[in-house]
Amino acid sequence: MKPAFYDPTIPYEENFKKGPPILSQNIKPPKRDIKKKYKFLGFDVNLPYGIPAGPLLNSQFIKAAFDFGFDVSCYKTVRAAFFPSHPFPNVVSVDIKGDLHPEELRRVVVKNIKKEKAATNNITITNSFGVPSQNPDIWQPDANKAVNYAKEGQLMILSFMGTVTKNQTQEEFIKDFAHTAKLAKDTKSKVLEANLSCPNIGNEGLVCYNLDVSEKVCRAIRKTIGNTPLILKVGHYKNDKDIERLAEITNTYAHAISAINTLQVEVVDKKGKPALPGKNRLRSGVGGAGIKWAGLEMTQKLNAIRKKKGYTYEIVGVGGVMNPNDYFEYRNAGADLVQSATAALWNPYIAYEIWKKENNV
Repeated sequence: MKPAFYDPTIPYEENFKKGPPILSQNIKPPKRDIKKKYKFLGFDVNLPYGIPAGPLLNSQFIKAAFDFGFDVSCYKTVRAAFFPSHPFPNVVSVDIKGDLHPEELRRVVVKNIKKEKAATNNITITNSFGVPSQNPDIWQPDANKAVNYAKEGQLMILSFMGTVTKNQTQEEFIKDFAHTAKLAKDTKSKVLEANLSCPNIGNEGLVCYNLDVSEKVCRAIRKTIGNTPLILKVGHYKNDKDIERLAEITNTYAHAISAINTLQVEVVDKKGKPALPGKNRLRSGVGGAGIKWAGLEMTQKLNAIRKKKGYTYEIVGVGGVMNPNDYFEYRNAGADLVQSATAALWNPYIAYEIWKKENNV
């Protein structure tokens, strides 16, 4: 099982410099005869499928994703200033059988990712990066370069977020989020994504779970970026009332909602000790097959609310899409666009496999 879009056996910094491992594997991109197109946020796309914010670290990764048919893909989340990655390792396989429900399974054990036999059906991983970012004077021109790699029917989304600092006020955090939105808008990117599912605000957890702050952030972003299409990236919500409020915020300030990111649990080694080195890394985000239920549930609920309320937002379904059948499940549940990261890490042909089934090739 060779890595395609990220090599978990080397540090983040080496991946950033080397580019996607697939470039050195002499694997040729598949050829597609595009006969019909789809729409996402008003843009023509060859296939409403791609890679979410995470694995595609820079323009080299975006180019490879487009070449292999991941037609709507995200440039990894950027910040208003340099931010380092968590220490290596950052991507580790975890031992989960079936669905991961954090309320029932609060702790998972890591296992050797090299011994996994197949990534496309049952692998579940933890990814712990801390949302690293280059300085804007590096990522802005590189994002412009990445946009230019999009061929006909392809679309790049630029993901961004605000940065939490010590003794920061809520107002300062919101201002930083809006400032980063302005930096992102100043690139050639046609669609932006506000990552509300990663940054922490004190002890309150992810921004997306504080809906009052989320609304303030979205209001500030919209004021800053004008009519630029905006996606809100969020996590999994247990409370239906919260999802309804989230849907209302999305419909007011954004054009689409992307759900979900990962599910957070404690990640330990076989001895029960924290598996990932460094501070505050006992709890880590888990993605892959084990979280499909959560992403699919969010898609279904957001679609039901959209129909009931007459909302116009579009839905990006993310989480546990490991094969073409998973893609179609999300589409049937109401997703206008489907994305997956874990499967793409090892299977560069999953987009092509989905395209063939979608087009009866």
